[in-house]
Amino acid sequence: MLPLNNVKILDISQIMAGPYCTMVLGDLGAEVIKVEKANGGDDSRQMGPYVNGESTCFFQINRNKKSISLNLKDLRAREVFYRLAADADVIVENYRPGVTQSLEIDYETIRRINPGIIYCSISGYGQSGPYSNKGGFDLVAQGMTGLMSMTGEPGKRPLKTGIAVYDIGAGITAIYSILAAYIHKQNTGEGQHIDIAIAECGLPWFSWEAAAYFAEGTVPKPTGSRHRVSAPYQAVKAADGYLMLGCANQRTWERFCRDVIDREDLLTDERFVTNSDRGRNVEVLETLLEEILVRQPMKHWLERCDTAGVPAGPINDFAQAMHDEHYLARDMVKQVSHPVIGEMKTIGFPTKFSRTPLQIRYPAPLFAQHTDEVLQGIGMSDDEIQSLRSEGCVR
Repeated sequence: MLPLNNVKILDISQIMAGPYCTMVLGDLGAEVIKVEKANGGDDSRQMGPYVNGESTCFFQINRNKKSISLNLKDLRAREVFYRLAADADVIVENYRPGVTQSLEIDYETIRRINPGIIYCSISGYGQSGPYSNKGGFDLVAQGMTGLMSMTGEPGKRPLKTGIAVYDIGAGITAIYSILAAYIHKQNTGEGQHIDIAIAECGLPWFSWEAAAYFAEGTVPKPTGSRHRVSAPYQAVKAADGYLMLGCANQRTWERFCRDVIDREDLLTDERFVTNSDRGRNVEVLETLLEEILVRQPMKHWLERCDTAGVPAGPINDFAQAMHDEHYLARDMVKQVSHPVIGEMKTIGFPTKFSRTPLQIRYPAPLFAQHTDEVLQGIGMSDDEIQSLRSEGCVR
């Protein structure tokens, strides 16, 4: 049995933040019914690369779901949605605020049908506030929150992160919020509305930056690969490339000097005695360390760091990461059989449960693959389904 067995979720979200949320809830065992729009479904189905005409972007973020298609602008299709909502535990949507009201599938409408519903809305800026009606995307949020102003090299143009960190962050925020609301519902019987803003979800992650700003008014600037508080905690150059060095505390700094680079004299150098000293003199420290490290290849230094207990690692590209023996041993790369794509690899589960191990029960669905199955499950006859289909209410 999986942790969320018997939890039913209607997913009317698309692209990334909402679908990531519902994928993880599906991985945890929830029954996820993905309600897609009639004209092509989730927009990520139109995002390449493709294999045999199927989007691999959609494939990667929609496993463990069933797909139906409803034209929610049509009254008969909405009535089908209401029947599904009456038996659901959770609804996840990521329309721009106001759209669910115009479609008559908003929280207030649904809770009259199902008072215990947990209704999660994910949007760019949230359901209230002066920006609520603006469209919001991951990249815009990275700029607005200050993240891009502190990412990259000093004096260079601002950079985004390598992945859609706020879209995924909004999905993660929605996951734990839904689980908390579900526990509340178990204790009280009460459902509720959850309001998640992509532009807010990452702000609580700025812990060290907030500490400096709220204490001293310090505005964080780009530091490249260097950490804002610890040093040396950054990328450093060896003979054949860069490695990440993590001397996050005094103990690891001392081990690094004594047991890795054989430079115990640096421990008494007044420029590097404490972490604060090293932070103030990080450019000098970086130059000095690289003069030592470029004498040997990365493998040499990584082996010495491992022996000394100093955290360090390679800077892999994605292909190297996906072939790393540790990730493979931890089952972080899985293979899935898809009816059109064929065999395709995907990212595994970062959580390892001892009693309820997660599983990929089925691959990302074909568009409207489960419409008949789901509608039959709420008591609709084949004739009723065919009538809806002939009128364009369902696919």
